[in-house]
Amino acid sequence: MKRPEKEEVVAELTGKFRNSDAILLTEYRGLSVPQIADLRDKLGRDTSYTVAKNTLARIAAKEAGVEGLDEFISGPTAITFVKGDYVQAAKTLRDFTKANKQLVVKGGFADGTVYDDEGVQKLADLESREVLLSKMAGALKGTMAKAAFAFVALPTKAVRTIDALREKQEKAA
Repeated sequence: MKRPEKEEVVAELTGKFRNSDAILLTEYRGLSVPQIADLRDKLGRDTSYTVAKNTLARIAAKEAGVEGLDEFISGPTAITFVKGDYVQAAKTLRDFTKANKQLVVKGGFADGTVYDDEGVQKLADLESREVLLSKMAGALKGTMAKAAFAFVALPTKAVRTIDALREKQEKAA
């Protein structure tokens, strides 16, 4: 690869590193082209699965300000650039590795944190964003219902006490 071509590849990779919400690194050794195409389909439109030269990937990551991935960029490395829900992408990679043992998740980067293979596995084990949001909404709804009951209970108790006092005075009179 000639120098201008390398600079063009580095510029493209740098843009992908900057515009991604997360980066997941895998070793694809032993996967066939149809298997990689299947993985790309499963990852979806917002995620790109790119095979790049390690040296160029390291340079692009450094230029994009992504630090800590150098140890994972060795051997045959494919980079998953994720836009949006990176937990779903980690789940997709995890599920794909169950069926295709040749794919090995090396590590990743998301929200300023570098993850090793175990960290990416923990990301994949998280519940989806929708489930977490619905659980939070349910908890908030329960808390608001308790607060509403507490706010209504005080005036109701006061009215009942006043009513009981009024009845007591009527009986005494």
